[in-house]
Amino acid sequence: MSAVKDISVLCVPFDLGAGRKGVRLGPHAILQAGLERRLRGLGLQVEVLQPFPVPQAGISEPAVRTEEALLHLDEVAGLNELLAQAVWGILGRGRFPLVLGGDHSIAIGTLAGIAPHLKNPGVIWFDAHSDLNTPETSPSGNIHGMSLAAALGLGHDRLVRIGGITPKIKPEHTVIIGARSLDPGEKERIRSLGIRCFTMHEIDRMGISRVMEEALHIAGAGTDGIHVSFDIDSMDPGEAPGTGTPVRGGLSYREAHCALEMLSESGLVRSAEVVEVNPVLDTDNKTARLAAELMGSLLGQRIL
Repeated sequence: MSAVKDISVLCVPFDLGAGRKGVRLGPHAILQAGLERRLRGLGLQVEVLQPFPVPQAGISEPAVRTEEALLHLDEVAGLNELLAQAVWGILGRGRFPLVLGGDHSIAIGTLAGIAPHLKNPGVIWFDAHSDLNTPETSPSGNIHGMSLAAALGLGHDRLVRIGGITPKIKPEHTVIIGARSLDPGEKERIRSLGIRCFTMHEIDRMGISRVMEEALHIAGAGTDGIHVSFDIDSMDPGEAPGTGTPVRGGLSYREAHCALEMLSESGLVRSAEVVEVNPVLDTDNKTARLAAELMGSLLGQRIL
């Protein structure tokens, strides 16, 4: 079982890495859904840090996107440099960082903050997408679709070098779960790097239990621990309507809980983030409540 006791919840209300605004409201919504109370009920020592200061207005978006003009590059890079320092500090105090996003571009900073502490981390990336685009392959220029690539040392130099360590993770210890919408360049990258990507087709055929057994072996064997990056759009939109890039046919409620319960039971998880909860698009805070419940399962909550 997980030995996690001290949790630092870091809210990052940032949405400039995404194409649709609103995910900056996600951290507050997840807290309002009872996350802190849920975690304290598990006997965990929880501190909720002050919301992370992020840029919100006065943004100049490039009129023409080029390789050197990704959307909101300055703001995304600056935010993630500060986030990396914050995560580094949490781990330095011997605490478990739980980062609430915000869009998935914040994973660049989370992993940059982890890198000095976990020299060889494993990563389990729950997502309908793979976030393996680079400036050359991205159809949109939105950096939330490039965060995993940046952590692997691929992409724009300003993103790749955040935190001063590159690459931050290794493809052979990286697992994607729940993918069902991949761009052509991402498919080629998954094949060329040898990243294990469990698509929804494989989850359907194998079952989530077997998928997680394999994922835990890939990300956990011979590593210094596992970082869990949970994009809420890995869930089926019927369960999680409040997200900006929904794709039909995602993880069910019980599949997601089972996956995170197995991660908790492994005792290997050292850090986590949940991202892309967009209250503007949600129904009765359903998606935020789901995010709070899922993080409860990751951190020890059980049915019995």
